[in-house]
Amino acid sequence: MANETIVKNSPVGQHLENVGKNKPASYLVFNKKKVELVAKIRIGRDSDNEVIIDNKLASRHHALIQKIKDAYFIKDEDSTNGTFVNGVRIPAGKYVKLNKDDKITIGNMTLVMY
Repeated sequence: MANETIVKNSPVGQHLENVGKNKPASYLVFNKKKVELVAKIRIGRDSDNEVIIDNKLASRHHALIQKIKDAYFIKDEDSTNGTFVNGVRIPAGKYVKLNKDDKITIGNMTLVMY
């Protein structure tokens, strides 16, 4: 027990040790930019989106990230080239849960959940 802040062999110590390990994602990173996640984020090529992707492979209104309860979900907005999470194309119009470190690919742009 020398110099330990948390005594890990007790139930409370084990709980405290795990606090923060499964933190939900709180922002997106792309092109060295950090975008804080809010209730709803629209992603696409058009200037009225919160995240603008300057790429012809991105649709004008490509995808939507929405907070539902304590989790974030992404939905492809019937884009031409699709939205990919960790390399898997998500079905158009369906919500897919996002986790920390997930990689969202739209066109040739990759956004990472942190």
